[in-house]
Amino acid sequence: MTHLLYGFPHPDLASPELDASQTSPLVPGAMRLPEIAADSAASLLMLAPAGSVERLHDMALALMALAPGAPFTIMAPMDRGGSRLARELAAFGCVVSDEARRHHRICTGERPATLTGIEAAVAAGNLQPVDAIFAFSQPGLFSWDRLDPGTELLIETLSAEKMRGLKGAGADFGCGWGGLSRAVLESPHVVSLTGIDVDGRACEAARINVDDPRFTAAWRDLRASGPDLTGLDFVVMNPPFHATSLEDRGLGQAFIEQAGLSLRKGGRLWLVANVHLPYERALDASFARWELVEDDGAYKVIEAVK
Repeated sequence: MTHLLYGFPHPDLASPELDASQTSPLVPGAMRLPEIAADSAASLLMLAPAGSVERLHDMALALMALAPGAPFTIMAPMDRGGSRLARELAAFGCVVSDEARRHHRICTGERPATLTGIEAAVAAGNLQPVDAIFAFSQPGLFSWDRLDPGTELLIETLSAEKMRGLKGAGADFGCGWGGLSRAVLESPHVVSLTGIDVDGRACEAARINVDDPRFTAAWRDLRASGPDLTGLDFVVMNPPFHATSLEDRGLGQAFIEQAGLSLRKGGRLWLVANVHLPYERALDASFARWELVEDDGAYKVIEAVK
């Protein structure tokens, strides 16, 4: 029987089984919880997501995968859902022991024979149509039910610039549910576009939303290895700048570095970011020149040429 691991709990709080299978959608190549057979897993260790709908959805799927009587340990930081964990698990029919350690709440118990409220939690957190964006999306994705203002500004700028430099083969780093990719492919001069995201759910949504034979989605972590795409003509991106709840400027800097490695000489990067994020040094290191094209006081759009 399979031991399940979701995320990366702090080693001082719990240790996974040596042969545990990762199930977090934020780990490329992980097992997908919806595809695990019901009542089949031997144990579960889970660092639960912060978003309430996402957390309930993923806990429900993980509990469904567990065999009745199988042990589970589910934890979350106190300020990121931990204070609600015990009540949420009780609503699913679980009897839990609840303890606080290292600013986390840790709930342990055994999967009950009968689970309650599971179907509603799964349905609320599944991939679903969102009328506001004319697309399918899912709670837990970045800006899952709206086009975020940074991406909106980048799309407006590219349209005003008549998609300058967007021709040939390109990539969308951190493609999310596909809003930016869909706009880029309005240019008839784009031959191919690869959307890359660390979240497997984003890739699944983008494959549905970007209904264009020129588009492919790749589930990978741009920070983990060198790019498998090289010689690109262009890259577009709205890079992330949070790791969990903390600002991490290194994320965007890593995206810029990978863009520099992926582009051919003369290839172009179009980037949008919050105005306070200091990406200029990373641009200087990876590109021959760059230009601030737009600044609306909250976001800036930069074009860089390798």
